[in-house]
Amino acid sequence: MNKYKKLAFNTIIFGIGTFGSKILVLLLTRLYTKHISPADMYTKEMLETMVLFLQPIFTFALQEYMIRFGLDKRYNKKEVFTTSVCITAIGLFAVILIVPGLRFIPVFSFINGYAMLLALYTCMSSIRMLFAQFVRSRDMVKLFSLDGILATLTLFIFNLVFIVGLKMGVKGFMISVILSDLCSAIFLFGMANLGRFFRPKYFSKRLTRSMLRFSLPLIPTIVMWTITSLSDRLFITNMHSTRVQLGEDTAGLYSVANKIPNLISMVSTIFFQAWNMSAITENGSKDVRRFYARVYRAYEAILFIASAGLLMLIKPVSNFFTNTSNYAEYGTIYIYTPILIIAVVFMSLNQFLGGIYNATKHSKNSFWTSFVACTVNLMMNYFLIPEWGVQGASMATFLSYYVCFWARIIDARYYIPFKFNAKRSMFNTALIFIMCCLIIFEQCSWQRWVIVLFVVVFLFNYKSLVSTLKKMMRK
Repeated sequence: MNKYKKLAFNTIIFGIGTFGSKILVLLLTRLYTKHISPADMYTKEMLETMVLFLQPIFTFALQEYMIRFGLDKRYNKKEVFTTSVCITAIGLFAVILIVPGLRFIPVFSFINGYAMLLALYTCMSSIRMLFAQFVRSRDMVKLFSLDGILATLTLFIFNLVFIVGLKMGVKGFMISVILSDLCSAIFLFGMANLGRFFRPKYFSKRLTRSMLRFSLPLIPTIVMWTITSLSDRLFITNMHSTRVQLGEDTAGLYSVANKIPNLISMVSTIFFQAWNMSAITENGSKDVRRFYARVYRAYEAILFIASAGLLMLIKPVSNFFTNTSNYAEYGTIYIYTPILIIAVVFMSLNQFLGGIYNATKHSKNSFWTSFVACTVNLMMNYFLIPEWGVQGASMATFLSYYVCFWARIIDARYYIPFKFNAKRSMFNTALIFIMCCLIIFEQCSWQRWVIVLFVVVFLFNYKSLVSTLKKMMRK
């Protein structure tokens, strides 16, 4: 199977798994908005983000080094798995010891009452990630995708039991995730026969050094992206303003607003899982520049068309995925979502460019570009949130991703100098941004103009997308 067909095949398989699981997760938002108040939703989202913050630190960026070394044919799969298990075990032991103490740090006060559950959540999620990424590195993409669907189904069932049935709120959510990850880990371990890959004699100090040398620069990178997400909610909760309403309720609404752009990140995740594998395996091939240029052109076109389509349907989509029967405040989130949608577009493009750093083992560059993004985010949050509230947080997120994109599109092409049309990118961005402004300010006939702009975005990108796909299919 050539590289284009393999990328297309993996994208379809990941798409089946990711689409099913992501849609179920979004549908769960209706359940959460019915049974969890905006203030408790803030706590739930903070605990979820906290796991994303803790995982790369205590697992030494497991998700990055596992796929990088697992796919590399120069390394023995048994050595990779056994060494990864040992590294992860040390980190998870530290999680049990350290995480419960974090509740005494004022900025992490939301952990109170959830400390042990948070530690278990982090451990079980890390074990599932270890098994899932190793399965993926063995090119078992069908099993990987099937697990995604089954994990979400079990999460849905456990949520019905603990949130709807037992009325346990945030604690019920955390127990549901822990049990879902446990079921997933058992399923992957058995179906992929992972036991035969773990033997103490396969532990390699040499491989440990190589893995950590590769992953250590990525830990602050992943942490900084998490801080970018975490800081928005902390600023909204703890800052004071005479111009806009802030606090836990507002932060909860912002958290729900972040769910809708997941429809765009769903497209990104489907592609990125397949792309990351192709970027690693095709690194060093003769026509790698042309390969990157064609794939990037199609990917960019898909993201802009998808984001314009979601903006055109933003009000009915928001109403569909939220339930306002108990908490009417959730009915306003469609106004807070548009800027977050365009932010996710550039987050997705940043992932694509980050794949170049992983493939060429320039993880330090991933760090400094992420550092720039994190710095911009923190500064913009400080200045914009007291003035614009939730919209200020959304704008800070967008600006951080946008600045990172330009840093990476310039820097990453030193390693793989593929063609990039800057004018096309800026014109697309301007069109999407105008759509966002029309929705936020709800001027006369705004819905009509949003539809017109969607058609413009579609026509502007359609030819590029189709021509790129035709070239790929001829291969």
